[in-house]
Amino acid sequence: MKRALICMLLAISTVACKNSEDSKKITEKEATSKEDRKNDTINTNGEWQYLFDGTSLKGWRAYGEDQLPPGWTIKNKELTYDTKLGLEEDYKGGRDIIYGDEEFENFELSLEWKLPKGGNSGIFYHIKEGYANLSEIAPEYQLIDDENYAEIHDLSGYNKSLGHTQNLTELKPLNKTAADYSMYAPDLDKKELNPVGEWNTSRIVFTPTKVEHWLNGKKVVSFKPWSEEWYTKKNSGKWEGSPDYGKFKTGYIGLQDHQSPIWFKNIKIRKL
Repeated sequence: MKRALICMLLAISTVACKNSEDSKKITEKEATSKEDRKNDTINTNGEWQYLFDGTSLKGWRAYGEDQLPPGWTIKNKELTYDTKLGLEEDYKGGRDIIYGDEEFENFELSLEWKLPKGGNSGIFYHIKEGYANLSEIAPEYQLIDDENYAEIHDLSGYNKSLGHTQNLTELKPLNKTAADYSMYAPDLDKKELNPVGEWNTSRIVFTPTKVEHWLNGKKVVSFKPWSEEWYTKKNSGKWEGSPDYGKFKTGYIGLQDHQSPIWFKNIKIRKL
């Protein structure tokens, strides 16, 4: 009887230990999950500041210039590039524009945009002036008509220049909408791009430990700036001949003219 009681107590003790270990594993798993979620969430408690609210172009000017280039205007409370208007004047300066009233370091940028068929543009950050153009030094959130661009434009020469040898006429993932242009391709399984002529919402979140590109509520790009991986990509692709590409930790926000109509609205930013 005594021996049976001892065996029963040992069995109960073993089960209790196992349950304790299982509970500990679950707790650790939950803690890890919470930590992962914590690391995936960036503090965005700053107040929004409108760079364009539909009523004024105050603060906007051409890259390297003192005023807006022809073509950029407000129509229906939207910041638009009117290609016809842009060709009406004898203008020799660049047509990419920047919000030149303030430089930003760590930030969350949000805006809405739409393109016509075959359209192309981009959103730049950490822009510094004094270069031939902003694209050689500033990272770009790509905006393009993924579906139709390659049908309208011959990409063979461009793709060859980047070392591609196959499917030279196609638009490559690194050059599609929401990509960190020629650096990080968007996750196509998560990406939801609205058809041309319809509004899309984009967000860029930048901190020294993580950069995120969002498109229509989905995070499609995430990387660590200035990491070993980042430098490997930078030094082996389109930017290997641009020593200052992406090196600046603060700078202006900019929008690209790519000889295409483009519409923006609700451009706002908050500091992190």
